[in-house]
Amino acid sequence: MKNSIIRFIVGAISVSMLTCGCSSVGGNADAALEFINDDMATGLSGLTDEAATAGTLVLAKDIYQPTLEEAGAEASVSEDDKKEEDVPVEDDKVVMVFIGDSQIENGRDSETDLASLVSERVPNSVAYNLGIGGTTAALEHSTSDTSLDKWDSISFNGITYGLADQIDRDRVFENYPTVLENMNKIDPEKVDYYFVEYGANDFFTKMPLDKTQFEGNPLHSYYEALETGVKTLKEISPNARIVLMTPFYGIYKDSQGKFLGDSYVVSYGVDTLANYARKALNVAEDLDVIDFDAMNDDKKCDLYLDTAEEYLMDGTHLTEKGRQVFSRLLAHIPNFYEDNEPFAYLENDNIKINEFNPDDYFMISDHKLKEDYPEAYEKLMAGGYPLAREHGAGSE
Repeated sequence: MKNSIIRFIVGAISVSMLTCGCSSVGGNADAALEFINDDMATGLSGLTDEAATAGTLVLAKDIYQPTLEEAGAEASVSEDDKKEEDVPVEDDKVVMVFIGDSQIENGRDSETDLASLVSERVPNSVAYNLGIGGTTAALEHSTSDTSLDKWDSISFNGITYGLADQIDRDRVFENYPTVLENMNKIDPEKVDYYFVEYGANDFFTKMPLDKTQFEGNPLHSYYEALETGVKTLKEISPNARIVLMTPFYGIYKDSQGKFLGDSYVVSYGVDTLANYARKALNVAEDLDVIDFDAMNDDKKCDLYLDTAEEYLMDGTHLTEKGRQVFSRLLAHIPNFYEDNEPFAYLENDNIKINEFNPDDYFMISDHKLKEDYPEAYEKLMAGGYPLAREHGAGSE
């Protein structure tokens, strides 16, 4: 089945039409901020309607960049934990590797990270979390020497070169023992799925969107860095499926707490985060990998200002509830390919954040499956889709 059928793309992003999260406001740009509820309006000090000016972007000269402090968690892995983690993985496991910034790292110390939560929903799976907070897809502009024998960057291509054993990973990731330990356990030939997510830090650090904005080494640009890293993963894991995620929708304030706008209207000198998301989708399409659109996903969950307090802890990072929401959506991808559940579950799941129950397992009725997905229904009735059957499918 083609990757395009599992894309969650709503449509092309237009910077000339102000939208709010994933929800179009019917061309009325001035209505964008009306999704803010009273409680949130109170919490956003200095809220103005400047970001709702029709057809304009908010060029932020001063922006608050939240950081996720997990350095202590990195160094707190006990010897007992290390011994337990060194247990070899059985060959029949579904092996998933998560690569990215703090959205991937977030919750790793408490096993509430996206990797752990997705693995809980995918039977017989193991997940390795290689997320490092603050990192970018693009190579840092402070790095001019990109020769592999002198490589010292922990950006996306540093991770992929480390997995490919093309750089001195012990030296490069010396200060990230958990990441290094996880990387050392991964056999690229046995990886079944890669989940890759970058973009917020590329936005905050003003990385060029692509080489048309930068004349130097293309690795210093977002698109080309993603492209190169994904190609490396394809080379070292030819049988793996790669899921390229966009950056997540966010909201922004300046350093004084004044609300600036959301990912569709705020530019920090290069472009909006929504356009970084579009570049990620371009890479997925150009390299024929699976995409997961976490910026425009209004058909999968209600991402916009009114729900931001429930799934964003600081305007950028996902709360545990936010990670639970996205883990359910992401888990449908391997569960479909592993024949655990029909494609219909992936295609139809739609989460209302304020109604979300992390213990729920999404499924559609046998009647709807029979009516709209007859082949899948026949497979279910013949005993297929064990995870779906475990939750009651096929019993009507």
